[in-house]
Amino acid sequence: MLPDFRVRQRDYLLEITRAITAQLDLDEVLRVVLTASLAMLAGEVGLIALREPDRRFRARATIGVEPDKFALFDPLLENLTDETDAGLNLTELDLKMRLVARKLDIRLRQVVALPMMIRREILGVIFVFRTYAGQASANDQVILQSFADQAAIAVVNARLYQTVSEERGRLAAILDHSADGVMILAPDQRITRFNRALGRFTGWTPAETIGRMHDTVIVWDRIDQGQSLGAALRTGWGRDRQLNPLYVEGDIVRPDGSRISLGITYAPLINEEGHLINIIANVRDITHWRRAQEAKNTFISVISHELKTPVALIKGYASTLRREDADWDRQTLNNGLKIIEEETDRLSELIDNLLAASKLQAEGMRLAHIEAVDLTQLAARSVERFRTQTKKHTLIVDFPPDFPEIQGDEARLRQVIDNLINNAIKYSPSGGKIRLSGSIEPTSVSLSISDQGVGIPRDEQDHIFDPFYRVEDSLSRQTQGTGLGLYLSKAVIEAHGGSITVESQPNKGSTFRITLPR
Repeated sequence: MLPDFRVRQRDYLLEITRAITAQLDLDEVLRVVLTASLAMLAGEVGLIALREPDRRFRARATIGVEPDKFALFDPLLENLTDETDAGLNLTELDLKMRLVARKLDIRLRQVVALPMMIRREILGVIFVFRTYAGQASANDQVILQSFADQAAIAVVNARLYQTVSEERGRLAAILDHSADGVMILAPDQRITRFNRALGRFTGWTPAETIGRMHDTVIVWDRIDQGQSLGAALRTGWGRDRQLNPLYVEGDIVRPDGSRISLGITYAPLINEEGHLINIIANVRDITHWRRAQEAKNTFISVISHELKTPVALIKGYASTLRREDADWDRQTLNNGLKIIEEETDRLSELIDNLLAASKLQAEGMRLAHIEAVDLTQLAARSVERFRTQTKKHTLIVDFPPDFPEIQGDEARLRQVIDNLINNAIKYSPSGGKIRLSGSIEPTSVSLSISDQGVGIPRDEQDHIFDPFYRVEDSLSRQTQGTGLGLYLSKAVIEAHGGSITVESQPNKGSTFRITLPR
């Protein structure tokens, strides 16, 4: 039967072992280990040095000495080997301990060093400094070394936990601040992770989605490529080591009823037994990409159509006029050459608009010459030019007599007015009145161009200032145009610090209103 003090010693050791292994915070583990070491060895001062990645030992915890005096222990830690406890020269340590004690002004007579071993490598060393010299029995040494080995295990666990926590924190930071949406799903498709970018895409907050089923958050309105995650899982995707990513592209419905185009890549995470443990979804907002593709397709369609007609006319009339078997009279020659000239001007205007649109997108709108501009005269001159081009329309200029001049680029403003009058004529095929009117406000002036034409549907009005956009109807298909005029007009007006808006109803005409600062 063990003596009582041996039983108490054993019980105390078990209690301390449970205490240190229950901790996962490294600093707390070191504190508990050092406190227990001082208690078991009746020490006055304690120090734990751990081996760092550079293989050097550094002080990580002390009792009985302030942390700002850690550097005083550096001589004690020099030349420590990390291979076996045979490298701990206690005589040398004792001499170094006396130097440290002298600097600390503490009466210490003995240092006890307990190497913390893992697979015959020293993870760290527990140093206990005592005010008396004593010799531990063989049994005490076994117990102390067993305690030190348990302390080493606790330190390894705490370091692993610290590493995992740091990695988890880094991963969380990467996920939360990623420009792409990221979502992690459990095997049953419940959401376990949902980052901020995905919240912005979908209209859901991350907190709202955790625990929800995938299909209640990602609600497809239309799938253009691939198949839904649920359908893929039902057909065996993610099982039997099917590791190929699943890509789905289409439009989803947000909680507010709006739509957004997304491309989602689902990747299965499989364990060693081949079981699905997670699904990682990477989500991208492809709305702008789709708009760019649509704009590209529209551009190609519009330009090919707009180029084909004048080129065909020019070629047709040129071929006709140069026929050697025909003797054309002067009037026929003049008519043919006039059409060639008009179509050439039309091609030149088209090219100018394309270059202007390209330059606008690259550099923004720049105003060349700012000077005093009389909008009344500018509107009157434009109206006179267009009166010769139509007999169906009545063009009216209605400005108050005291309409003030403004500062602006006259050439650019004339382009805007010409474009709006031209549109009013084109989209009023039955004729009617086209009125240019002005109004004066305390800090601005306004110019309105009204027609009695076909009008613009309400759902189209938000897009008519987009490049290459044209209202889709039978009249638009018959009417020449690239869809660049209103886009360039808006850029010119905004470069002047103003705005351009439209009010319209189908079959009741349209009114474009330009507001410019005085």
